[in-house]
This record gives sequence, structure tokens and C-alpha cells, in this order.
Amino acid sequence: MHPLRESLHDELHARPSIYFDGPAHVYHFALLDDGVCIDPIIAQLEGLADRHSHGASRHGLLRIDGCPFKWERHSEFLSLTWVVPRTHQTPLWAELPEPLRGLLQTHQASIINALVVLVEDAQAALDDPAAYGFKDPAGSHVGGGDATVWSDFRLSEQGFNRILLTNRGLNAYRLGRMIRRLLEIETYRMLASLALPTAQNIGVTLQELDRSLIRLAERNAGAGNSEAKELLDALTELSARLMRCGAACRPRFSAAEAYAQIVFERIGELRESHVGGSQRLGVFIERRFKPTVRYCAATERRLDRLASGIANLGDLLQARAQVEVEEQNSEILESLNARTSTQLKIQKAVEGFSLIAISYYLVGLLKLTLEGLAALGTPFSSKVLFAVLAPLFLLTLLLLARRLKIAARH
Repeated sequence: MHPLRESLHDELHARPSIYFDGPAHVYHFALLDDGVCIDPIIAQLEGLADRHSHGASRHGLLRIDGCPFKWERHSEFLSLTWVVPRTHQTPLWAELPEPLRGLLQTHQASIINALVVLVEDAQAALDDPAAYGFKDPAGSHVGGGDATVWSDFRLSEQGFNRILLTNRGLNAYRLGRMIRRLLEIETYRMLASLALPTAQNIGVTLQELDRSLIRLAERNAGAGNSEAKELLDALTELSARLMRCGAACRPRFSAAEAYAQIVFERIGELRESHVGGSQRLGVFIERRFKPTVRYCAATERRLDRLASGIANLGDLLQARAQVEVEEQNSEILESLNARTSTQLKIQKAVEGFSLIAISYYLVGLLKLTLEGLAALGTPFSSKVLFAVLAPLFLLTLLLLARRLKIAARH
């Protein structure tokens, strides 16, 4: 068996739901993982547990004070879910019981989402959502009409978002899965919204970078050749600033996109229908959450466009430098051609002078030879012989020089 077969197969069971019946308070928390406090929290939770139903490296099912409890460790947060049965004596919105309240009190700064879901039976539920303290709530029939969900999405004094679920026909398994969808919608909505401050903070930086890029483009349009290096240095600095900005925010934007997709998928899985004239729960969330997602996506696209603009200006500067180099090379080639032409002319002149000098010396040598022969008693006059042989000699010399030129060309 492959060493990863078992762990990969167990991913199918890595996110179990808590199945329960009857009225209950479901407390849910999401704590951002700073790499320091999460492991001690998990250790303390397991120390508080009455019984371990299931445990793994990424999640665990426990029982704390006899109530089912689940923890899940995600890529950047820890989620805690505790289902506490409710009796008639329990207040509608009871505070988080001990010992979990004392444990989380020391980690308030890490809690990004705190949610309580009040699960009521249809027979015992109050007809008016206002009786549960909601002001102008949104509500939906979910699960094909087998449950009704209400919330006004306002935080309580303790910082909880409150949701009411009236169970009309869900069994324990469907109820557990429905509760899980509601918890995931709120948790991933909050995690996706973490990108909003990031997008808002870099907005001023992006405006400054945009203006700097425009100034560089205008300077490049009217700059001379001497300013090319200065422009390239400024563009390099601008690109480095953009890269630092992108490296700091792109992971957050990518996470927000993934979280938002989960939120919209879970809303679709609710299978909502209208409750009277109230706004549906999913419509309420989408209309107020989508602008955040779109703003973050638009900021990321703005980063991409700015990077593309810097790259295009860099290409223009490179093309300009290439043209300048080609012009310089052309001037150098023209200078080399002029020098070569001059050298050829000088070489031809030298060859001509050399031929004249050689001819002069050879003709003189011929004359001395003929005079020497005349002194030895040659029947022909040296002057006559010189007059006859000198032109032939010179013609032979010219033909020989011409053949040498032709051979040199080939």
C-alpha cells in the first residue's frame, strides 16, 4: 500500500458533523491560527473532555460536561463547536457555559467568529421572531421546508451573532448537516472579509503607484537618450514597490476568493424559500457580502493591471534602448566602412607605386644587362635591344600584376 493511502482516504471523514435531536444551543467559534496558541488550546480541550469519541491530527470529537464537542484545525484557523441541550428553564440566549467560557476568555483577541444557534422544536417555538430579540430579521424556509431559520445578524453584548432554527421535520443527521452549513456560512464569510481591510489599506498605495507610472510614461514620451538609464532605475524601483505590495496582499485575496466560493455554495445548499414577506437569509447575506468580495477582486485586478502597465513601459524602454544600440552599431559600421574604403584606396596607391618602383628598377636592370652584353661584343646595339625589350618586359609585368589581383579577389 502507498504510505499516503490511508491518510488521503480518511479525508472523506475529515469534517464530521455533530448529529443531535431536540432543542439545543450550538456554540461555534473560529480562532485565527497564529502558530502559537492553537496547540495549547487543543491540549486544554482534550484535558477537559469526559470522553474522546474520535481524534485525529486535524480534528477531534469529544464530550465536555456530557455534551458533544468538536474541534477542527484548518489552514489558518481553529473551529470549535459545542452542542448544549436546552431545557425549558434555560434562557433563550444563554451565555456560554463553563468550562469553555473560561478557556476562551484568555483568547478573545484570536476569535474572528462567535456564533450561537438556538435550535427549537416546531411545537415549542414562538411564532414571532421578535420574541427572540430580533429586529427586522431575515428568514427562510430551508431543507425543502423542513426547517425555518431567522437572524438579524446583529451582535449581542457578548459579541455573538445569533441564529434561530426551528426544526419542523429534520432528523438528527439532516439537522446536524443543516447546522454545519449555517456555521460554515458565517465562519467563511468572516474569514473572507479579512481581505477587506487589506484592500482598503493598499488603495492609497495603488493610487500613488498609478500616478508614478503615469509620470514615468510621460517622461519616457519626451525624454532624450541621456535620460533612459534614469527612467529605467525609476521603473525598477516602482516595480519593486508593487511586488512588495502584491506579495503582502495576494495570499489574502486568494483566500478570500476561496472562502467566498464556499459561502455561496453553502447558501445554495440551504434550498431556501420565502417565509411570508421577509427577506430570505441567503439574499440578505449575498447583497451585503458580495460588494466586499467584488471590491477585493477589483483590487487584485488593479494590481494585475498596474503590473502589466509597468511591464509594458519596461518593454518600451527596452525597445528604445535597443534602437539606440542599433543606431550606434550602424554608426560604427559606417565608420568601419569608411576606414576600410580608405585603406583600400591607400593599398591600391601603394600597389601602384610599388609596381612603378619595381618596373623602374627592373627596367634599369634590363638596361645595365644590355649594356653589359654590348660591351662583350653583341652585334646588336644596346639601345635597339632596350627599345624592343623594354615594352615587352613592361607588358609582361602588367599582365602578371593583373593576374595576381584577380587571384587575390577569388
